Amino acid sequence: MATLKHISSKNSDYTAIEAYLIYQHDAFTGKQLLDEQGKPKLRESYLLDTLECGDFSFATACLLANRKYGKNSQHGDIKSHQYIISFDPRDAADNGLTMEKAQALGLKFCEENFPGHPAIVCTHPDGHNHSGNIHVHIVIGSIRTREVERKPYMQKPRDWREGMKHSSTAQTMRHLRVEVMELCEVAGLYQIDLLNGSKERVSEAEYWARRRGQQKLDLANAALTATEQPPKQKKFETVKDTLWKQISSVLYRATSFEDFSDKLMQQYGIVVKESRGQLSYLPAGRTKFIRAKHLGDKFDKAAVLATLQANAERKPKAQFKQDTIGKLIDIQSRMTEGKGIGYKRWLTKHNLKVMAQTVNLLQEKGLTDEDALNQRIAELETKYHDSLAVVKDLEGRMKANKELRYHIVAYTNTKSVAQQLKTAKQPAAFEEQHRAELTAYRAAAAYFKANDLTKLPSPKKLEAEYTAMASEKAKFYEQYKEAKEELLKLKTAKQNVASFFREEEQAQQER
Repeated sequence: MATLKHISSKNSDYTAIEAYLIYQHDAFTGKQLLDEQGKPKLRESYLLDTLECGDFSFATACLLANRKYGKNSQHGDIKSHQYIISFDPRDAADNGLTMEKAQALGLKFCEENFPGHPAIVCTHPDGHNHSGNIHVHIVIGSIRTREVERKPYMQKPRDWREGMKHSSTAQTMRHLRVEVMELCEVAGLYQIDLLNGSKERVSEAEYWARRRGQQKLDLANAALTATEQPPKQKKFETVKDTLWKQISSVLYRATSFEDFSDKLMQQYGIVVKESRGQLSYLPAGRTKFIRAKHLGDKFDKAAVLATLQANAERKPKAQFKQDTIGKLIDIQSRMTEGKGIGYKRWLTKHNLKVMAQTVNLLQEKGLTDEDALNQRIAELETKYHDSLAVVKDLEGRMKANKELRYHIVAYTNTKSVAQQLKTAKQPAAFEEQHRAELTAYRAAAAYFKANDLTKLPSPKKLEAEYTAMASEKAKFYEQYKEAKEELLKLKTAKQNVASFFREEEQAQQER
């Protein structure tokens, strides 16, 4: 599955490009590796050719082009472009891909897609991660030194005119990906669809941040293991990895976009916004939004809305009562935790909704007066505790009733076995044979003795008493539940009103 990667460089030292291709470098720091004599170590194997350079080296050809056309004199100018084609590791064994064949494919790709540019084509047998994949580096000077034939994919004069600079636009990358796919198809190599991209966007910087972070974590864990201490974390996570997890955890539980955005803000301090049909995310501690296209396909607008709709259809809709209210949140104390301005806006919006619900509840119940509210709360507390006491008493009596019925049934069923034991010729053998029945009989007899029961009540009568107590318990439990629900709402409403006026008083004092 060949892949294509693009890297632009502003380095005016063109010799550094060739040095990177032929000498060994540290995968993490990018520094050259030296031998025992302090000289740069050549790569174990590589193939290198130049194109459009004439009798000059690649570096000289690029410098001459810059001087001739008066380009690339500023520090921020892009001096060169590098395209890397990485072939599938299986191609060597399954499809006969060799370094020579890969180099020939790279030269052909460069001639067809970058005509007029000084170029280096270099093939390496393996990548930094030692996966065994043959890959080709194609490095071109940014200035075209001759006018070329205009082809269908070329849209602007810079794509074919002499003295113009190469630009790696989205349209250019799409064309080059198609070219790579066709190149592999003709050569009989493994290939994947490069046009639709991957579900997770991992940039070059993100990839190396993972590698360096994992290396440091492994070293730290090795030191802990040496001292017989268990490591706290085994897999390193970048900021983007953490963001993926946080958004995903909320996405698969939310049922609407408002629910999605509220939970992201409330749980992780992440702001989500929509602009021009695209979603962007702002994690806590950042000042710049991250667009969904840089995070992955499942975080863009279409995928998010589809997931939310599926969640809503899968999960039963909760039946919320109109008088359900939340609690006010202390904005000042939350902001001291280092939350961003987006979190403050969400808290303000949340508190406004809560106060509106609070006022509606108190108006509907006619409890806008503080004394009336306190009196109603006191009445509900009395009803709550009285109902709960009755429910607890009935539960205890029902448990005793059930236990008594159990022992009566066990005693009745095993009484004959106990009588047979008295007349058994071999009591020990009979005891062993009927151990379970005799154990149940003795347990029932002990229970009756402990509770001073000399005459056993009728099981039918006990069952009728149990049914009556269950019915009475259900009635009082309903009273208890209603009192509890209303009591919690009114106490929350009272607390919200007190918090609201306390914040207003503090704001006036500050003013």
